[in-house]
Amino acid sequence: MKVRFAWLTLLVLLGACSSIEPWVQPYERDRLADPIMSFDRDPVSAGYLQKVYDIREGARGATGGSGGGCGCN
Repeated sequence: MKVRFAWLTLLVLLGACSSIEPWVQPYERDRLADPIMSFDRDPVSAGYLQKVYDIREGARGATGGSGGGCGCN
């Protein structure tokens, strides 16, 4: 009896995980792209500071910054 209950529970849980529809619907994605959802209070200032950091370090890539250490891009 316990084995049947365990199998039934496992099948129910696996069935619940296999949804065909995406969790976020296309019409809900604009809410996720809202500026209030960003981690920075001021995204323009954060972008500027990241650019300065990339120039000072002479590195690029991992944070998505473009250009080299000279600051020309």
